[in-house]
Amino acid sequence: MISIDLSGKRALVTGVGDDGGFAWVIAKYLNAAGADIALAVQPNRKGIVNKLLARSGRETLQLPGGGDFTVEEVLPCDISYDTIDDIDEEGWKASRLKDRSIDFSLAGAAKALEGKPIDIIIHAIAFSPEITNNLVETSRKAYLTALNISAYSLAALCRTFAPNMEGRNGAVVGLTYLGGDRVAPLYGGGMSSAKAALQIDCKQLAYAMGPSGHRVNLVSAGAYPTRAGKAIPEFEKFIEMGAAKAPLQRNITREEVASATLFLCSDLASGVTGEVLFADAGYNVMAT
Repeated sequence: MISIDLSGKRALVTGVGDDGGFAWVIAKYLNAAGADIALAVQPNRKGIVNKLLARSGRETLQLPGGGDFTVEEVLPCDISYDTIDDIDEEGWKASRLKDRSIDFSLAGAAKALEGKPIDIIIHAIAFSPEITNNLVETSRKAYLTALNISAYSLAALCRTFAPNMEGRNGAVVGLTYLGGDRVAPLYGGGMSSAKAALQIDCKQLAYAMGPSGHRVNLVSAGAYPTRAGKAIPEFEKFIEMGAAKAPLQRNITREEVASATLFLCSDLASGVTGEVLFADAGYNVMAT
């Protein structure tokens, strides 16, 4: 019998802000397969995540196969900033931190994990401050913010934690969306452009990191009502359209996206890199 065993591996998972998104379930599936988990979360969400993790015995912490979801550490990290010196007034205000000696930049997270091997990196981050605007109405600042947070951050994560991955034959997996391939009319604020950039960056990073034995792939998830998804105007139309037009005649579940991610992180995908794996009930194959 073939199974996935990630015992002895450590995964750094970004993008967890609550227990309702893809990243939470992905982290649980990696943990269930044996991986140790470190979470890099927005500073203003760290308290929420810690409270969720303290709810021992609750359904949200139950792992597939039994046992509770356990996390080694929860690190405050805003991937918009490479170093603490890069954090501007807007960043400090958004962090809600009173102590300005707390380094929530990528360098700060790297220091916290210094000397600890990392085998898996999960990139589950996307944001635009003007997601309700079509591209013509999107400001330059919002467009660049979407690219920085949603796309460039993948390269920044790979560069920052390359020392931790040295000699580990690591797996990097990010989340994308069909809006990076086709026009999704309600997916605005530069997000389609950012997802398109993320997808070509995945291929570039696969090429750049391949000689070190690392693989870089993406999972293109179908529409699901996460906290981030609900920020998209008329998001219910995405849900309805997916269920009506997908070959499987339904929408995906978070667990299906987590399973696809788990596969790409495992040795079963040891020959797969630079790819986008669709987990959307087949919706992407339809012409309309």
